[in-house]
Amino acid sequence: MGIEELGDLIQQHGKVLYGFCYKLTGNKTDTDDLYQETFLKALELSHKIDRSQNPKAFLIGIAIRLRKNQRRKLAWRQRIAPTAELNGAVETHCQAVGEATPEETVLSRERRILIRNAVDKLSDKLRTPLYMYYTAEMSLDEIASVLKIPPGTVKSRLHQARKSIKKLLEVDSP
Repeated sequence: MGIEELGDLIQQHGKVLYGFCYKLTGNKTDTDDLYQETFLKALELSHKIDRSQNPKAFLIGIAIRLRKNQRRKLAWRQRIAPTAELNGAVETHCQAVGEATPEETVLSRERRILIRNAVDKLSDKLRTPLYMYYTAEMSLDEIASVLKIPPGTVKSRLHQARKSIKKLLEVDSP
């Protein structure tokens, strides 16, 4: 794979991959790093990319493995030399398109935050297929091939994730 073919992959799948990386990491700095590392690794593994197959699934698989490695390394470092987590990270929010009232904008932003927090409470086993399905817009078969699990397991994990999110977001009514 040459630079031109890599450019084509970035053109075709860059936005989806960036959004997926953002969902995995949760902040812009880590997203940028993961996104860049994914394409560098793709360049290294260019001999394995089959353009007739699904290159988007291949790229997302690389991103998932890189993220798992990062988390494992971070956990190992935390065991050796624990550090306090930084609180108050600044999040960027997308402005609603159209003529929304300030109240609707605030409610929409709060709803997104609640959903994001509920998803963050899920285990990686449930969160990853959820992000792949909704953020990367991958089919069940594509997710199954990337995660190397049966499609039925993907369906089950998506169902469990949705059920858990619903349970977390339900408000107890008297």
